[in-house]
Amino acid sequence: MSGKDQSVISKEALMSTKPGKQIMKQALFKSKGYKLFNRYKEETEKEFPNFAERFAQGLYNEIKSDPSPNSTQQAFGDEVGSTEIILQSSEIGPIRSKLDDIEVIRDRVSRILNSNFVKMTFPVFNALFDGASEYLGNKNPQLKQDVVEGHILAIDLSEPMDRIVDKDEDLEYLDDYKLMNPYILKLAREKISKGGDTVLNEFEEGFKDARIGQYLDEELKSKPTQITEEEMTLSYKKYRSVMGTAGRNMALAERPLGEIFYLGMARAAEGVGCGNEIEDSIKNGFVKIPSWPLYYSLLANDVKKGFDITLEKSNLYLKDARLAIELLPNDFSHKEFLEFLFLTVEHYNQFWYNKLQKANKWSEFESKLPK
Repeated sequence: MSGKDQSVISKEALMSTKPGKQIMKQALFKSKGYKLFNRYKEETEKEFPNFAERFAQGLYNEIKSDPSPNSTQQAFGDEVGSTEIILQSSEIGPIRSKLDDIEVIRDRVSRILNSNFVKMTFPVFNALFDGASEYLGNKNPQLKQDVVEGHILAIDLSEPMDRIVDKDEDLEYLDDYKLMNPYILKLAREKISKGGDTVLNEFEEGFKDARIGQYLDEELKSKPTQITEEEMTLSYKKYRSVMGTAGRNMALAERPLGEIFYLGMARAAEGVGCGNEIEDSIKNGFVKIPSWPLYYSLLANDVKKGFDITLEKSNLYLKDARLAIELLPNDFSHKEFLEFLFLTVEHYNQFWYNKLQKANKWSEFESKLPK
């Protein structure tokens, strides 16, 4: 857990949840899971500046060498099905001139990399790739860097896109992000393609599915009281497709390991999604739309019960994720890493749920429910 919000993993925070206490116990006795988790966390922190520099240089070169930036913007808008996240042709020139400076690019890259999702995912992908390489007997450090970084870039693309749509952060840089987005996707594809056609095809399918989830998420905002269970499950493709596909590709899409990784990562991501909805509701001061807490609160006509059931839902997702561990080969070297990882997810969800209980915002949430 190396996100930007360190309060979640303070000693006090860990002591406040049952899984947090288990994490502290494992740290005290230096369990294999804790040692592996810590090793990958430290490796990522050490390597992150080099990755950020490769990202900035690659982005700078792509923007500078593009003979037709207007066509690039249009093609990206068509692919993601939105004109809201691209620049109009008259806007491209001034923004491109501004980004014709490597220092400006480095600044924008550092802003979008300052993300919990990116920082917490990097060590996970490295660990999965190493575990798969060891098991399949195909160690290749350059291939690992390409496939891992390609998927991190694809995940990182969601940061500027979300900021453009939500307009809640970095308002003065949103046009810069609009210009950068197609090139970030291009860099991701180029790196992922080093894993071969099957790996690239898996990524393309996952990217498509994630967009389906994202579209539905936007649609559901306009009919919050009519959301169905099936629609909520489909909208969660935005979590499971991204992380599940990345997990599968850490085993270069080879069965059965790739499928087991998909199951573990997809379900863990959906579990984190529940925790994220609880956290966002606290920070926003109203029940997030759409979300499992909203869906359950409206059905039960009771906001507190809605959040109680959401925590149960997150535990069901995690239970499913833990089934993946049972499916791993007996001699799989990184099994304990995954056990520890899922423990951190459980702590994250429980931590925000406990915060919500203490905040006691039920009547405020109730008054702001969509009618």
